[in-house]
Amino acid sequence: MRLYVDSSALAKLFVEEPDSQTVRDLLRGKQWTAARHAYIEVRRALHRRLPPERLGPARARFQESWRDTEVVELDEATCDVAAELAETTGARTLDALHLAAARRAGGAELMFVTFDRRQAEAARSLGWTVLGV
Repeated sequence: MRLYVDSSALAKLFVEEPDSQTVRDLLRGKQWTAARHAYIEVRRALHRRLPPERLGPARARFQESWRDTEVVELDEATCDVAAELAETTGARTLDALHLAAARRAGGAELMFVTFDRRQAEAARSLGWTVLGV
């Protein structure tokens, strides 16, 4: 099973919150794909949600995990697809970038992992299988 993982799911690996165990179970032992901007989103989430004494270790675990992530770059072609998907699905900008990256990585062949309800709805409207919400 190939997975595309958005930042709402990735952050749950490093910040204990509802559904963190679900994400760990879904991703355990699997290779996944994410868009380049997920790196920024997760780093921001860690900084916002963790106290200073837990931030460094969480950031280090994320960095190690990110090295094993198949990253879809936000090149011109990906951004063009994102613009089209934003128009057709009504997805917000960052969500449209996730959708475009997932489409470039395999689209409906991937399981799309998200805990963002609006993004999940947009992915389902494309006929994709969504795990999470």
